[in-house]
Amino acid sequence: MIRVVLPTHLRTLAGIADEVRVTVQGRPTRGKVLDALEAAHPVLRGTIRDQATQVRRPFLRFFACEQDLTHEPPDAPLPEAVAAGDEPYLVVGAMAGG
Repeated sequence: MIRVVLPTHLRTLAGIADEVRVTVQGRPTRGKVLDALEAAHPVLRGTIRDQATQVRRPFLRFFACEQDLTHEPPDAPLPEAVAAGDEPYLVVGAMAGG
């Protein structure tokens, strides 16, 4: 089980109260985690990444184990602590403006 923490606006949209747990086959990657998340909560399709290109939406970032994984390739393995369910995979809404 992979633990995923979403920003408040996406949790509200999906009707999720807390973190989400998803199962992925094989070695967990960002792509597999997002596939599982969107399969479990179809209303999230297109909110985290573009449906056609699979490119991350602006103003969303990905973190795990105190590391910014935003610019890692979608098929890069997630840290072992995330794969083991010890640490959550964080989808964070970025701040903008001044």
